[in-house]
Amino acid sequence: NPYDGHTLKDQLQQVETLTGKKSETCFVDRGYKGSGVEDIKVLIAGQKCGVPKKEKPWMGRRNSVEPIIGHLKSDGKLRRCFLKGVLGDAINVTLSTCGQNLRKLLKWLY
Repeated sequence: NPYDGHTLKDQLQQVETLTGKKSETCFVDRGYKGSGVEDIKVLIAGQKCGVPKKEKPWMGRRNSVEPIIGHLKSDGKLRRCFLKGVLGDAINVTLSTCGQNLRKLLKWLY
């Protein structure tokens, strides 16, 4: 299991490959401090200084995503994936999120 700070370059390359666009800014948690990426502005969660006003609202966005992932793991039964390969992983997560959305919809309807 690699250290978070050492995986940032690979992750940014994967984002560029998937989207076809090069990132200008990335928001990370404290594990990525000192990751050694020079060409992209790295903003660390909880950072107070050096964050432009335009980007401050995005800093709190991570706080709203983490609980959703936790609920998917506990309530949505997102446990070990028995499907094969990267496509199987994607199918597993997609079906788990569909189930989560259906539960939210049923709760809203009834």
